[in-house]
Amino acid sequence: MKNKTNKLKTVKTRRTFIKSTGVATGGLLLAPPTISMAGTHLKDEETLALNGGPKAITASHDDATTWPRYGAEEEKAVLEVVRNPSYTPIDALEEDWKKHFNVPYCKAHFNGTSSITAMYFTLDLPAGSEIMVPCCTFWAQITPMRFFDLVPIMIDINPLTLNMDVEDLKRKLTKNTKAVFPVHYLGMPADMDYISDFCKEKGLILLEDACHAHGASMHGKFMGSWGRMACFSFQASKPLPAIEGGMGIYQNQNDYERAAIFGHYLYSSKIKSPEYSKYKYGLGMKLRMHPMAAALAKCQLETLDKRNAALKAQVRRLNDRITQLPGLYEQQNRPDVDRVYYWSNRFLLNETEAGMSRDACVKALKAEGVSLVSAGKAQFLCDDPIFHEAKWWHHLPVIADKYPGAREFNKGGIALEMFTREMPELTEQYIAAFEKVWEHRKELGKS
Repeated sequence: MKNKTNKLKTVKTRRTFIKSTGVATGGLLLAPPTISMAGTHLKDEETLALNGGPKAITASHDDATTWPRYGAEEEKAVLEVVRNPSYTPIDALEEDWKKHFNVPYCKAHFNGTSSITAMYFTLDLPAGSEIMVPCCTFWAQITPMRFFDLVPIMIDINPLTLNMDVEDLKRKLTKNTKAVFPVHYLGMPADMDYISDFCKEKGLILLEDACHAHGASMHGKFMGSWGRMACFSFQASKPLPAIEGGMGIYQNQNDYERAAIFGHYLYSSKIKSPEYSKYKYGLGMKLRMHPMAAALAKCQLETLDKRNAALKAQVRRLNDRITQLPGLYEQQNRPDVDRVYYWSNRFLLNETEAGMSRDACVKALKAEGVSLVSAGKAQFLCDDPIFHEAKWWHHLPVIADKYPGAREFNKGGIALEMFTREMPELTEQYIAAFEKVWEHRKELGKS
């Protein structure tokens, strides 16, 4: 782990994952006031709170992580739907989405899961076709495959990016593999350039799960526009929250129409192809987005870039300081990537470099008052019963014996909840708490 981590941190090649260096400004958060740095570099002799010393954190956490943060515009938009009920907010959202992200076709769905379900229907693949997915993801990316006789192939993750490991992807290719479906986990773009090149070389379909990555990009190209199809979620925790909702993205008209006719009642009047326009009542599902959710999503889309920049600036003020500590690595970035932040600020602790275990570190941080810290675990799905019980599948998922990348992160991962508004005093105290714990890492290493 030590040699691999050092290599990733120091070698500057096209494939190197480095810490994000750009600090976004403006937007949702006000410019931070000047904070005195006095007291953030603590003396070695100051006792850990774990051993009876004073806590590093005294500032309040009140309203630090509230999300979503709706305002007057969202209230006005929802009230307009109440006063003038119609489905027009859905059409308005779709038009704005196409313009904002420069995609040719999109369809609003009831949630991200229904957009994924429509995607699998749209693929129209032969029974037994394999789709490669990460072993650590949200269950809804995978379980709808069972309705279409598709086979999930679980691919390991890179413990520093938490995204699909491209080398493991290549190793697990078979003659039945038809598609690759990476996730941009916690707003960090997957290696779409390398994955795209691999798919083109092998004749595979490229899909995208961008449910965490609203506004993230690589090479200046938005996530959700790299694959043949992509999905977004507007669930309440997401970077673009509408309480519930989703969006499907399509690069060609046939995919768009097939997805629309699968889940949208009375949509046939907008379908151009005679193959699908004859189905007045669709093909059996009703996955239409609620117009109130569409109204919320439209408002949130208008300020998405501003919110993303503000959250990024807030995270960078913390991460740029604490990742200077030995052995602490944040979820890594590439210089050609502009990530967004969703849900959790993740780190990987190299216990050898840090001189203490992950569990000892987290315990000491909690004692200092870092209440938003925990042992970070990847969403490892391979042990879940549904992926092992034949009664739920025409073809059982393909699961490897070992997933070393996922195991490595689960051993050393650390998670911090993100501050969703300006918390300058609390941020400085978090930095002080991390520095204090690291100053006592030899002591903690013996515990």
